[in-house]
Amino acid sequence: MFYEVLVGRRFGQSEGILTYSSDVSLLAGQIVVVPLGRAEACGIVVKKVVQPDFVTKPILKILYSKPLPKHILKAIDFIAEYYLAPMDSVVNLVLPNGVVKKRRQRAESSEKTEHPREIPKIPLGTAQKKALKSLQEAQEATKLLNGVTGSGKTNIYVEEAKKALKQQKSVVLLVPEIALTGQVVRFFQEIFADQVVMIHSKQTEAERHLIFEKLLNSGEPKIVIGPRSALFAPVSDLGLIIIDEAHENTYYQENTPKYSAVRVASMMAKTLGISCILGSATPTITDYYLARERDSLIVLSEKAKDTAIKPEVKLIDFRKRENFSRNRYFSDSLLAAITRNLENGYQTLIFHNRRGSAPLSLCEKCGEELVCPHCFLPLTLHADTYELVCHTCGFKEKVPMACPNCGAPDLIHKGFGTKLLEAELKKLFPKARVRRFDADNKKGESLEEIYDEVKNGEVDILVGTQVLAKGLDLPKLATVGVVQADAGLALPDFAAEERVFQLLTQVIGRVGRGHIDTAEVMIQTFRPEHPVLNYAINEDYKGFADYLLARRKKAGFPPFKYVAKCEITMKTEVTVIKKIREATRILRQTPGILVSPPLPAFHEHTARGYTWQIVIRANQRKTLVEACKKLGGSFRVTLDPPSLL
Repeated sequence: MFYEVLVGRRFGQSEGILTYSSDVSLLAGQIVVVPLGRAEACGIVVKKVVQPDFVTKPILKILYSKPLPKHILKAIDFIAEYYLAPMDSVVNLVLPNGVVKKRRQRAESSEKTEHPREIPKIPLGTAQKKALKSLQEAQEATKLLNGVTGSGKTNIYVEEAKKALKQQKSVVLLVPEIALTGQVVRFFQEIFADQVVMIHSKQTEAERHLIFEKLLNSGEPKIVIGPRSALFAPVSDLGLIIIDEAHENTYYQENTPKYSAVRVASMMAKTLGISCILGSATPTITDYYLARERDSLIVLSEKAKDTAIKPEVKLIDFRKRENFSRNRYFSDSLLAAITRNLENGYQTLIFHNRRGSAPLSLCEKCGEELVCPHCFLPLTLHADTYELVCHTCGFKEKVPMACPNCGAPDLIHKGFGTKLLEAELKKLFPKARVRRFDADNKKGESLEEIYDEVKNGEVDILVGTQVLAKGLDLPKLATVGVVQADAGLALPDFAAEERVFQLLTQVIGRVGRGHIDTAEVMIQTFRPEHPVLNYAINEDYKGFADYLLARRKKAGFPPFKYVAKCEITMKTEVTVIKKIREATRILRQTPGILVSPPLPAFHEHTARGYTWQIVIRANQRKTLVEACKKLGGSFRVTLDPPSLL
């Protein structure tokens, strides 16, 4: 008998699929070991085929008698086709590292928690009951639960999970980061006990492998909780997928194979005829639009408990220098709040959008930002030619002598980062315990590793980026200061406004959680009148969505057009420009697509060389995919990118 096997390593021109012989009958989805050149490799049986007209090698070993579930096999094909991902790389998403190794099974703990015999019914409010009923009645497989922070989305997840388990079906709950979503995880563990199986990055290769085996061979329904990789847990009877904080970019894998866990989960749910619940207070505009169009949008706008207090939010105008008499980065109001907090034993969180620390071009007098007239995206200053360039469509103009809006000659091009802010705070408050948390932190200084220290109030002032905006529950946190709220709006990216709204909403949600009787947020900005800031302050997601959808439609971005980002990196700038110009010429012969001029990437020069990119847009995704196939293998193609940066 002969079988096609999908091998987790490319060999010649095979793209991962090779034919082997077997003396025993095999099932699609079985995991096997096969010879590959002079080495051995792990693979997945695809299907039985007729004897080929070439000599084949025999399959060496069958690792598991039980095949992978059909929805996992479907996901492999989907990712390879939908995202133009190499098949061999997709195999490695599904199979754990070291799958061919023999592992010593750990003894089950004698103190193992029993399955809960009968859970006490979780009390649901009127709004939650209505949302749960709407979820169950929605016809689409993928449903969006748009619930404000503190609305009790987790209780609804639990009710749906209980229903699946009762039907002897397993549940997959995806979370952006285990460390920052501990409350949801602990809640599930308390209720479902040993039925919960955790998957996370801190587990060793052996631990991940043993979990894989346990799930593959188990006949009991489980609740698998983890990041995007948990979606490929080999549970045989999957009955429900939940994606918490579904707007997070961590659900999109940036490395090969590039894919969106949200889209793959949606495909799985549709294939199996089950529900995929996307939960978020600030869903992506695409998910919101699709759910609204398909009548699968469930809005939960009421808080579940009345213990929280509404924070006092102040907009501080960066253009008025009298607001910054003591320091150029921190307003007098913010410095006064920090002083009060130090006296009272409270904490202050200073937030700055790291990716917004690139220079921005705006008028210091009126706050007007210089944007592309076609894409409505911020223009980037090229100091060598003293031009403003749109990195999406290629529009160029000389830097104006005066502001096009008010005529003032006060145009500025500047930015700053978190390290500078940390240094300034240490000078201003020499006795305060100041800690910075961002991607530059050394090992042992991550927020996850010293979270208890921070939670207990052993840090007075926290300075950082997105990591401080998400999921933190700090009992002694009294004040949040956003150093420059409009910094993220200056990025040349169609998703910039969406990210700023999401981050501000999350940052505001860090205070007023009912631990202490004070909560204030100070938002410093050059553009206090900007609609995105005001929608965030007023927790008005619908207003923001209507605003952004109108702009996206006019500019031709998702959800109204499909987008691909195509990058190429070469050692020399001359070579990369030559290659990308040729690719652009070929692409522009394809009907039905819009192709940007070749442009330097946001991070143009790195240790690997020079990176340039082109952006392709189309009304039909199939047209976009076919166009991308024309690019050579040296190009990195990202379909449906969450960002163009």
